[in-house]
Amino acid sequence: MAMTFTKENFEQEVLNSDIPVMVDFWASWCGPCQMLGPIVDEIAQEVTGAKVGKVNVDEQPELAAKYGIMTIPTVLVFKNGEIAANSVGVKPKAVLMGLLK
Repeated sequence: MAMTFTKENFEQEVLNSDIPVMVDFWASWCGPCQMLGPIVDEIAQEVTGAKVGKVNVDEQPELAAKYGIMTIPTVLVFKNGEIAANSVGVKPKAVLMGLLK
């Protein structure tokens, strides 16, 4: 299961992480987000050497605004506290896994 990132833990879990971190920005009312969610959870269970988590944009509007999230789902991959890759919309699992490389 993917972690839940909030403004309280984002800096510690994502920005200060010494391994890559995949962050899925989503909302409960978003149909495509519901399609992507299980894929992100699968990746979280399978991947080693990276963290995988989610940010609910309705509950964490500050994080969504900080990273300019205009469309959901948006997946960002952070490495060394910086955005290293991004993907907007529903993508196949293989594409998302490729973002971590």
